[in-house]
Amino acid sequence: MLKRNLIALFVFFALSSALASRAAAQVPKGNIYVGYSYASADLNHNNRSNLNGWEGSLEGKVFPWVGIVVDINGLYGTNNFPTSSGEIFHVNAHDYNYLFGPRVSVSVGKIRPFAHALFGAGHVNVSTLGYSASDTAFATALGGGLDYHLVPLVSWRLQGDYLQTRFFGNTQNNGRFSTGIVLNF
Repeated sequence: MLKRNLIALFVFFALSSALASRAAAQVPKGNIYVGYSYASADLNHNNRSNLNGWEGSLEGKVFPWVGIVVDINGLYGTNNFPTSSGEIFHVNAHDYNYLFGPRVSVSVGKIRPFAHALFGAGHVNVSTLGYSASDTAFATALGGGLDYHLVPLVSWRLQGDYLQTRFFGNTQNNGRFSTGIVLNF
């Protein structure tokens, strides 16, 4: 079993090196991404919230196929919470995430698929009926996407992440999706 895993690992690195050297001429030194972001958020365990907002990231390449990413996003929305008396009150939420981590990618023609593991902090503000609360906690985003090369130095990105936060002592498991423009440098 160990021998088979070592052989598979060797083949993976050999193929990665061959593809990376071939794609190195096509790979930019980094990129800036700005786009629209949507999250299906687990702010209320009884139902999910639809949050809309923005996302931006900066990636610098360490190797042709590995980059370091700084990712920031803001998400905004309203959720309905039922009370024990049957009343429903609206809660406004503002969720911000500040993430950092590695991204692996390889260019294949006009498409550059990527995967990343990002870690950092999330901050949420919630308010209703004159009451507000906020919390800052550890956040993780695991996911990836693809960039489609449009014209020199400009691509279009589709991205999806599993975003986990731990606000107010609870764990939130969210899906975050974004799309927008990538400027390569």
